[in-house]
Amino acid sequence: MKKSATSLIISSYLLTIFIGTIVLMLPFSTTHGSINPEDALFTAASAVTVTGLIVKNTAADFTPFGQLVILILLQVGGLGFMTFSTFYILLMGKSFSLTDKTIIENEFTPGSYKNVKDLLKKIVLLTFGIELVGAVVLYLQFTRLHGAHRVFASIFHSISAFCNAGFSIFNNSFEDYVSHWSINLTLIVLIICGGIGFLVLNEIGLFIRRKIKSFSKFSLHTKLVLISTAILIFSGFLIIFTQEILNRKNHFFFGVKVLSSLFQAVTTRTAGFNTINLNYLSFGSIFIITILMFIGASPGSTGGGIKTTSASVVFAYFHSRLQGKEKIDIFYRNIPAKTVEKAFIVIIIHFLLIGFFFLLLLTIETEFEMRQLLFETVSAFGTVGLSMGITSDLSVLSKLIVSLTMFIGRIGPLTLLIALSKRESRAVFKYPEEHIMIG
Repeated sequence: MKKSATSLIISSYLLTIFIGTIVLMLPFSTTHGSINPEDALFTAASAVTVTGLIVKNTAADFTPFGQLVILILLQVGGLGFMTFSTFYILLMGKSFSLTDKTIIENEFTPGSYKNVKDLLKKIVLLTFGIELVGAVVLYLQFTRLHGAHRVFASIFHSISAFCNAGFSIFNNSFEDYVSHWSINLTLIVLIICGGIGFLVLNEIGLFIRRKIKSFSKFSLHTKLVLISTAILIFSGFLIIFTQEILNRKNHFFFGVKVLSSLFQAVTTRTAGFNTINLNYLSFGSIFIITILMFIGASPGSTGGGIKTTSASVVFAYFHSRLQGKEKIDIFYRNIPAKTVEKAFIVIIIHFLLIGFFFLLLLTIETEFEMRQLLFETVSAFGTVGLSMGITSDLSVLSKLIVSLTMFIGRIGPLTLLIALSKRESRAVFKYPEEHIMIG
């Protein structure tokens, strides 16, 4: 019996997490002997799902070998097993089922199923190219570091930033660089590149090479991703900055508050780095960060969340309805009803699953505040990796629940549900309509 591509994707994730868990349990992977199986599993799951939540300090508790293992896991997770699995199926000459084609389209392209093999080659080359440039730029700026550590730190953080993983081999992430504009901006660019998706990056490359003459010639998908990303970053920055100006716990100078607010507005979109301790942020900042984590990155990217396009389509739906329009249009293009339906389904599934895992944590972890557990759950499901400092103090059962949350959040609720579905679509029968009262 042939394995479907979706089953291969899920099994590949699970296998890599399992292998990563075993390797991280080896004595020479950690600085203080072997770690507990649940901590190794959590770290491997967090790396493969490019989340960035940690129960062990990556810098202090893992040896250079252990850090290299984590780097490999997050690179594989960033590229996505969709890439490797599709390559494998294409090279083996296997055919795709209709369901598999649909999932591949959703992951990589907004249009038809064409030239997948060429697209995947571009994805790999583009990924390594951007990460290499990012590593070189970071190397020139990590002047406090020396020798091999400087080289490895540059490579590690470039890959982690582009993959939106949030892992750092610095003890307190990038808090020591909170006022370093060039490092902050380099990370911001890498995070955005990894978060807007491969198709968008490809079109931007065509624009740079003048094969696309103007913004109006971009595909609707690229336009929507770029505009929605800019709006989310700018609005997130304004709200966080406004909140932190009034926050007495934040003692940074004005310029540092500007930079840190901008960085937080970007990194919350599934990247997971932080330049300030989140416990010092105001409740308003935590609230907007939670919303940004829920929305996440864009389709076909290294990030998670409901995706910018889903949020944009739902917003466009309400906007059109308020104007009394039957059709939903964006940039003079009508959006198919199926696309709108899919966006609502994605959001509803995310709400339900986050609510379910949040309830489990509330039941188990009675000593933590509700906002801390909600933040942890949204961060895990959105594969963000930010935390209010409770991850390492969770019980064994809670760590396993958060690991499952990261796994489901990464492979996508729709992909998981389709993969678990054993029945083909049945014939559709039309029943008599009957109205009900709403509101």
